[in-house]
Amino acid sequence: MNSHSYGRRQRPGRGRSRRRGGRGRFQDQRERTQAPKQKTFWQRIVAFFGGNSGSQRKPAGQSRNGQQQPHQHQAQQSQPREQRPQRKPEPIEVTSPRLYVGNLSFDATESDLFDLFNGVGHVQNAEVVSYRHNQRSKGFAFVSMQTIDEAKRAVEELHDKEFLGRKLVVSGAKSGEHSRD
Repeated sequence: MNSHSYGRRQRPGRGRSRRRGGRGRFQDQRERTQAPKQKTFWQRIVAFFGGNSGSQRKPAGQSRNGQQQPHQHQAQQSQPREQRPQRKPEPIEVTSPRLYVGNLSFDATESDLFDLFNGVGHVQNAEVVSYRHNQRSKGFAFVSMQTIDEAKRAVEELHDKEFLGRKLVVSGAKSGEHSRD
């Protein structure tokens, strides 16, 4: 028994059209070139509002207000791009055992921080701040030391120290009332 005996249609083979004409997606080249190409909905909208249709372009050296502008590639060659001055983070005085660790490598884990800060003093807690939706590190963390003196020593020893390819920024964490702003 085959599938035709139960009234089922056979599925067309690969590359064949489901239409009876049998030409489907492999139409003759003559038919493709003879049919006028219609504009899409968005092309018609842009044409209606006077946008450039692709053939009308403003000269490259002229801006919207009519002033002559140098070509972009010429401007880039003549003037090297200025480097932005690096901004130093505001120094936060250590008033609690909680420390802020910034410029942290995205590969750093809490156990890495725990080991690093344990060399300076006793660490109570280390938490890397991460995004909720993908658990990727945001590049900073908080470390809680046992005492304020150990926290001050950790800032002195570990600030600007190279760790996993980046120079750490270690400072006192802002108090709890400011941290949620």
